[in-house]
Amino acid sequence: MSLASAIHHASRSATRISPIKLNTRTVSSATTAKVFANTGAAEFVAAAGSVNSIPKLHGLPEVIVTGRANVGKSTLLNAVLGRKALLHTSKKAGRTRALNFFRVGPQPGKLVVVDAPGYGARGRAEWGAVFEHYIQNRKELRRIYILFNAKHPINAFDTQMLEHLSKMLVTDRGTQPFTLQSVITKADCIPSEKAEEVITKMRKDIWGAAPLCLPPIITSAEMNPPFGIDVLRKNIADACALSKA
Repeated sequence: MSLASAIHHASRSATRISPIKLNTRTVSSATTAKVFANTGAAEFVAAAGSVNSIPKLHGLPEVIVTGRANVGKSTLLNAVLGRKALLHTSKKAGRTRALNFFRVGPQPGKLVVVDAPGYGARGRAEWGAVFEHYIQNRKELRRIYILFNAKHPINAFDTQMLEHLSKMLVTDRGTQPFTLQSVITKADCIPSEKAEEVITKMRKDIWGAAPLCLPPIITSAEMNPPFGIDVLRKNIADACALSKA
């Protein structure tokens, strides 16, 4: 079995056995294409290194992307946004040091993607404070995407973040207006014969730490063609309810 076929099979299995279901309207492929087709329509609009510098962006729906340092966040987002270098990529962990806001879609924009600094051993307390404030107070937030590198098992930092974010989904006032979605990156780094085993184990660990987290979307920005990018784009459009736009 080819690597692409093995990943596809493992991806379908991970989604099929998940206990989580959403009662949301599905966005059509045509709607997704309109949002992401024009790569020139994605642009950097602001960086927030402190709570006071978080911008106001006229009410567009937002999603935020987090993950352990060097999880492949910038590479994945460049692929999703159809750009090679909109987000700077680096082999050095900790390159992202602020919340970076990117407007997506033709003016005035359809949604905003927020790139958060990585957490873990190389994360910093001040980065976490801005991230936490954003999640707790941003009315436009629709979904948190948490990324995991397929090359590495879920570790203590991942588990801690999953547990924390999962608890934030439910408050004394009920459920939050945002959801939590897991994404596995760098799937091309898994040997084809190990793909289902690795992805199934990661899915179980994610669900064990965060039962309210949506099942992982499997991706590889390096495969030709890239794997899972269209699925992730559609997921973002779904989260932002663009079918109602």
